Amino acid sequence: MRRVQGRARANWRSITEQQGLIFNTPGRDKHGARREYWDESVHYEFDMDEVLALETQVELMHSMCLEAVEHVILTERFADFGIPEYAWEAIAASWRRGDPHVYGRFDFRYDGSGPAKLLEYNADTPTSLLEAAILQWYWKQDEYPDADQWNSLHEALVARWAEIKGQLPADDLYFCWSGADPTGEDHMTTAYMQETAAEAGFSTVGLEIEQVGWDSELRRFTDLELAPMENVFKLYPWEWALEDEFGRHMVSELPKTLWVEPLWKAILSNKAILAILWEMYPGHPNLLPTFIDDPGMLTEYVRKPKLGREGANLSIVGAGMDTETTGVYGREGYVYQLLDPLPEFDGYRPVLGTWVVGDESVGLGIRETAGLITDDGASFIPHIIPNP
Repeated sequence: MRRVQGRARANWRSITEQQGLIFNTPGRDKHGARREYWDESVHYEFDMDEVLALETQVELMHSMCLEAVEHVILTERFADFGIPEYAWEAIAASWRRGDPHVYGRFDFRYDGSGPAKLLEYNADTPTSLLEAAILQWYWKQDEYPDADQWNSLHEALVARWAEIKGQLPADDLYFCWSGADPTGEDHMTTAYMQETAAEAGFSTVGLEIEQVGWDSELRRFTDLELAPMENVFKLYPWEWALEDEFGRHMVSELPKTLWVEPLWKAILSNKAILAILWEMYPGHPNLLPTFIDDPGMLTEYVRKPKLGREGANLSIVGAGMDTETTGVYGREGYVYQLLDPLPEFDGYRPVLGTWVVGDESVGLGIRETAGLITDDGASFIPHIIPNP
């Protein structure tokens, strides 16, 4: 793993906009100056053997996470996740039915040597998908056409939609995002997912989740033309939905309306799963010691809200790195994870976002910051696998 300085394409902005990048919230570089979200003036390089080893670790983590879901359901550990009690049985039923899942993103700490360390699993509403699947691929084709890339995301998504087509109630598939997102990132990601499903043969409709109706007499979800909605991809977190009446309808009408990602992902998208994994696999080389609601024996740790996002309400304690961020999370409780600071490359700290589609490892997207916490000001950095 190497960080390599390069040169951005002269027309990179217009190229990425044409490829769908409407989300470009700038961050800060290590000198405090403005830095673009998409930064192709630098990239990371990996050896093929390194990527193959990481792929194996990602798929192992995914299989361990599925075993952890089974464990949580069998032992009824829902309270540790802050999940409302009314949803517990529905989550178990969703898991037992095998409600189909499509994708997820593991975030790892990795410094180019030794095993990658799992930081969290974005299993319900992961973003930075278009950047990983499309933007960095075409950047590679323009700048390093003879190189390879850890990236079969697009093909895998199309194949996965085709694979689960027969498991869904209808051929019409709705794609919903929240219109409350001011950046447009969620709409961008949803629109890309809609494109992959259409390529797989679905008839697709895009709709803000705030525009989804509820017919109380027929007890079904409806679109703007009052047509029933039987399959819905939602880029809207289960933990948000479960807090209101809309979520109660989502739960009660399963599986008449199936949602992707499925309800059982409410377990995997919660950081309490990190503590469950450590309980089940103590000392595993890809895991960091993590505990629920108490640091235990840890004296240097990162305190993370179970439902936190984009580095909000996160505290680092120890090693002279004490810092914290603000936000709206934490009522649900926290997990305490051993502090293992992100490695530095030229003054920046990368996080490896490794993608799973279905049950296979299919791609990599890298975000980096100058600070200790990967937040919504992180930049996306492309990568290649040079030919030997």
